[in-house]
Amino acid sequence: MSASARVRSPGTAAAAAVAAVALVLPLVLPGPQVSVYVLLLISATVVTGLSMLMGFAGQVSLGQAAFTMIGAYTAALTAIHGVPTWAGLLLAPAAAGAAAALVGVPLLRLRGHQLAFATLAVQLILLSVVGRQEWAGGDIGLQGVPRLTVAGYEFADDVAYAYLALGVLAATVLAARNIVRSRPGRGLRALATSEVAAASAGVPVALYKQAVFALSAAFAGLAGGVYAYYIGYVAPGSFPVLLSFEYVVMAVVGGAGTIRGALAGATAVTLLLQVLNDVGTREGMPASAPAVLSYAVYGLLLVLVVLFMPKGLVPTVAGRLPRRAPAGRGAAEAEPEAEPAPVK
Repeated sequence: MSASARVRSPGTAAAAAVAAVALVLPLVLPGPQVSVYVLLLISATVVTGLSMLMGFAGQVSLGQAAFTMIGAYTAALTAIHGVPTWAGLLLAPAAAGAAAALVGVPLLRLRGHQLAFATLAVQLILLSVVGRQEWAGGDIGLQGVPRLTVAGYEFADDVAYAYLALGVLAATVLAARNIVRSRPGRGLRALATSEVAAASAGVPVALYKQAVFALSAAFAGLAGGVYAYYIGYVAPGSFPVLLSFEYVVMAVVGGAGTIRGALAGATAVTLLLQVLNDVGTREGMPASAPAVLSYAVYGLLLVLVVLFMPKGLVPTVAGRLPRRAPAGRGAAEAEPEAEPAPVK
């Protein structure tokens, strides 16, 4: 067995095991848990794009739920007005990506916390505007969104949507991995290390940042389209500011700049949220308990990760595992990961 095979085998076996579990879960989970699984996969799709934005472009978006909302409303509105639902699912990421490209022109001139708060402002403005529009259902939202139908097959139950969400996540992960491993991906990794060094090496920094921002929004829009068809209802209240914080926590906990980290972070935080929701909805607890507990735990998680796992869960665990073979061709083919870019 070659050194390349020895390096790749453990990762390949682990990926195969995760894929097998992911495929079996919709068939063995109880009904309510399948719904949680679908929402987990939708979140992981959003976080895959956000992880690229944070890890490679070094930019934090506190308004990623805004692009999920744009995708969801695009899918819902087109379906309600007679456009085939499969077309609406394609228009959702296109609309979100186009919106990000438009607002990114002024926003990406900002850096660090300024950009973070600017994206948060975009979400707040969007929530306010959509909540006042009669064509969007106002604060009540749009009800009766048709089920997704592709080639005559209607996605009519939770299990079907679980496999749809799993397929969408797999497609976004594959796209992200191919981008990271491509020639532009090397420029992105240089950008993650230092914008000045990347620019001096000929990397078009502004263009790459704009592209990653739009790509992360397109992933969020695609996830929003799946959400709209799955739930059958969209409203401003479905995309609160807390949801954007949730996405950021998922990316940071798993490891921004790593695709595997996005999946691990989404899984860990979603499971934690289920525990908090169970605690917060117990008899005698105030109605605001789940939200208050979520904010408190998000803050605690971010502090713990910054102190003890600054690169995130997956890079930290991977860094402590023994190497099975010296660096070589196999090592070069492993998933490229970005060093966490400093937030200035």
